[in-house]
Amino acid sequence: MNRQSVVVQADVSVDWQGDPPRYRIYVGTEMFTERTWLWQGYYLEERLPIHAPPGKYNLRWELVPPAQGTIEVKNVRIEHGSDRAYIKKNSQLRITDEST
Repeated sequence: MNRQSVVVQADVSVDWQGDPPRYRIYVGTEMFTERTWLWQGYYLEERLPIHAPPGKYNLRWELVPPAQGTIEVKNVRIEHGSDRAYIKKNSQLRITDEST
């Protein structure tokens, strides 16, 4: 199967206290990145460049223990890439084969 290139974008914010929390992003079962959140009262537009074969990929953001706070992810969308990719409401990326 041919791999497709897609850039997923999401608005991410973290409400936290204490030490700056770390968070991880997973694409499917693979950890995509781990970052430290340094801001209070802001959100970031997170960009995920993905090059993957057709399939279903659950997108997941989670705080790394012992982080004290909550992470909020909104407006998950395809910024650019394959016209055969879309995001389901449950933050699932679906990539279809361009030849079908």
